Amino acid sequence: MCKMEKVIVLLTVLSLQLFGHQEQASSDTLQKECLSCHKKQQVPNALIYKRYLMKYSTDNRIQEAMFKYLKNPQQEDSVMPTPFFGKFPMQEKMTMDDQLLNENIQAYLKKYNIKKKLRLEE
Repeated sequence: MCKMEKVIVLLTVLSLQLFGHQEQASSDTLQKECLSCHKKQQVPNALIYKRYLMKYSTDNRIQEAMFKYLKNPQQEDSVMPTPFFGKFPMQEKMTMDDQLLNENIQAYLKKYNIKKKLRLEE
């Protein structure tokens, strides 16, 4: 292997490790900042994801809608029906910075993505 190939391989390995570390950090932050409260209140995360998916279809549109809702929670902007708020408390306004909030939303969408469970029969 020539010197240039070694450098490329080394950079690729380092990039993969960095990406894996960032992904783990996003997952840890999601657990700490969001899902721990969801778990305590027994909020059905998969159901929420499915409702967002049915209404907004794409991950980009879902992320925009979730971001808007979390920055200024209003029942009118929620994908959940009115009876949901009789059982679960209204989400409080998120105070984390926009970049971290977007990273948490992306981690949430990745965790509850039902598309990865879909398989075509062969």
